[in-house]
Amino acid sequence: MLSRLTINNYALIDNLDIELDAGLNIITGETGAGKSIILGALSLILGQRAESKYFFNQQKKCVIEGIFRIEGFHLKKYFEENDLDYETETVLRREISSDGKSRAFVNDSPVNLTSLKQLGEKLIDIHSQHATAEINDPGFQLLVVDSITNHPELL
Repeated sequence: MLSRLTINNYALIDNLDIELDAGLNIITGETGAGKSIILGALSLILGQRAESKYFFNQQKKCVIEGIFRIEGFHLKKYFEENDLDYETETVLRREISSDGKSRAFVNDSPVNLTSLKQLGEKLIDIHSQHATAEINDPGFQLLVVDSITNHPELL
């Protein structure tokens, strides 16, 4: 679970520190309030490619850091296989310089973007405004029913 998100020098944000409680957290606001910017910053620590043109100040580097509580995620083996230090509070950090060069870290150990993305996929799933529209598709509904019946011989 994401417990803290720190954003420095990204889009319209000079410096922002968000602490999240256990359970449901909802970010609301009017159009243009910055909700999508926060999700964009979060996606950077989950391995998305970055562009320096989105910096608040083009002269400074952008730093995004997320602290995740991962004790219930059964990730010790993943950390061992990837030669990373396992911590129940794991820190993902992304630094992007003004020239576009990017560095990523997991618990202060450098990692490549592929590793960051793989770990990010295990930690968080972002659903955007229209992400659930497929639930209205009869083909998708049938696929879901077929997958939970566990009777491939009938398909």
